[in-house]
Amino acid sequence: MKKWSLLIDTKDEKGLIHKITGVLFYQNLNVLQTKEFVDNDNNRFYMRCELEGDVNQEAILQKLEELIPAAKLSLCECKRKDIVIMVTKESHAIGDILIKHEFGDLNANIKAVIGNHKNLQDLVEKFNIPYIYVSHEDKSREQHEQEIRKVIDSYAPDFVVLAKYMRILTSDFIAGLENKIINIHHSFLPAFIGANPYKQAHQRGVKIIGATAHFVNNDLDEGPIIYQNVVPVDHTMTWQDMMSLGRDVEKTVLSNALKLVFEDKVFVYQNKTVIL
Repeated sequence: MKKWSLLIDTKDEKGLIHKITGVLFYQNLNVLQTKEFVDNDNNRFYMRCELEGDVNQEAILQKLEELIPAAKLSLCECKRKDIVIMVTKESHAIGDILIKHEFGDLNANIKAVIGNHKNLQDLVEKFNIPYIYVSHEDKSREQHEQEIRKVIDSYAPDFVVLAKYMRILTSDFIAGLENKIINIHHSFLPAFIGANPYKQAHQRGVKIIGATAHFVNNDLDEGPIIYQNVVPVDHTMTWQDMMSLGRDVEKTVLSNALKLVFEDKVFVYQNKTVIL
């Protein structure tokens, strides 16, 4: 029997859980799990339900819209997401994703990998996944991005994953993909944004380094944060040592973020996320 995820984001008020579960009861659905959170600062109510049964999406959403007119609603089948991955030269993030995909641990179908260099083509093709090389040489940023968007749009993915794609995306590229592009940043944001964060961290004498997975928006490295983690460092380490250690953190952080997103557990409100 199919399983479904229902996500509700709305202004908080009394009786919401009663209204929502009542609709599901009269639709003869089995509620496997629910999680709720109230953001008192913004007076927002969030709820995620895992459902089982023969779902009439149109009927459920129509009834919920009648009862909770201002709610943001999402009802989708729990299944593997279709994704396209973008890369440059670094192999650790894409390598980890490819291995998880190979053994069925990713909860996603990798439709293609797009790279602006050929360095990772052999690695990707070993896993029988298409590698599309889109060179940025002798092209404007806009021309290059237009070519990439054509490729992405041809696959119609649910999400685009930047697995160490080291080029800044323009607002035109991001348009239409809001909260659909997931990036791994080699720093514990909001600290040390931009290039060479490990060198920045070393120069500052930090005692921890970390990584941040976030959705991409028009502000560099300032999109809604999905997942973060840190590891301790000390004065004996060079910035190269920190970078090597940081790569392991990046892989783990990106993997955990993708798991949350692909399982429909992430709400975005303003520039923050709620994970249920």
